[in-house]
Amino acid sequence: MFSDPEVIAATRQFVCIRIDSYESEENQEIVRSHLGGRFENTAFCILAPDGEKRLTRSGRGPHQVARHFKDLAAIAEDYSPRGNALDSRVPDFNSFALALNVSSADQQVLVVIAGPDKDIKATGSRLRPLAWSDEMIGRFQYDFETDLKKLEGPLSLKKAVPGIYIIKPDTFGLDGEVMASLPLDVKLPALKAAMAQGNTQFARTTKKKIYSTHVVDGRRAGKRIQMAMPFGEDRDGDGKIDHRAGAGRQR
Repeated sequence: MFSDPEVIAATRQFVCIRIDSYESEENQEIVRSHLGGRFENTAFCILAPDGEKRLTRSGRGPHQVARHFKDLAAIAEDYSPRGNALDSRVPDFNSFALALNVSSADQQVLVVIAGPDKDIKATGSRLRPLAWSDEMIGRFQYDFETDLKKLEGPLSLKKAVPGIYIIKPDTFGLDGEVMASLPLDVKLPALKAAMAQGNTQFARTTKKKIYSTHVVDGRRAGKRIQMAMPFGEDRDGDGKIDHRAGAGRQR
C-alpha cells in the first residue's frame, strides 16, 4: 500500500509519524490510546495540527478508518500548511540498531550522519533540501549518531570516524555494508550522486522480501532482535502481553 503512487502523493499533504511500537512504554501507551486500551502492533489515526484532536476514528490501518484513501487525503484540504516543507527536520531514530533494522524491514538504504552532536546537527540542517526533494523523499532512512562505536560491530569497521555513511542493511537488519562514506562537509550534489548510486545498487542486488518465508528463514537461522519492550500484543486490554508458546521476534 505504501508504495502506491496515489498514497505517496496524498501523504505529501500530511506530517506522517510512525510509532516504533516496541521502542518504549511511552510509545505503546500512544498505540493503546487509539485502540481502546488494547495494544497491537499497529494503529492508525489522522490528527489535527495540535497533535491531540482526532479527525478520524482509530483503527489498525487506513482501510479500517475509511474505504478509500482519497477520502482521508481530502482532510488535508481543510488545513493550510505554514512554512516551507524543505525546512522540515530530517527524520531520526532513537538508536542505530533500530535504524538498521527498520531499513532492512522497509528495504531501503540507510544514511547515517555520525559525529559530534553540534556537527551532525549542522549537517542535518544542510541536508534538509536534499532529503525532502522530489528525487529523494521517501527513498531513504536516516539516522544521526554521536556514539561512533555503535557503528563498528554491525558495519565491520575497525574504527568509525565522523562522516556520512551510506549503508546497505543485511537481510535481517542486524548488520550492514558501507557502500560509501563521505565527510560531513560534503557538497550536496556529491552526496546526492552517492545516495542515488547506492539506491540503484541496493535495488539491483536485493530481492523483495516475502514476509512468510522471511520469518521462517529468520527462525531457522536463529536471527533475533532485542527491543526495549517485550514482543507480543495485548488484544484483551488487560495491560499484559498475551504471550504465546514459541512466540519470539525474528527479522
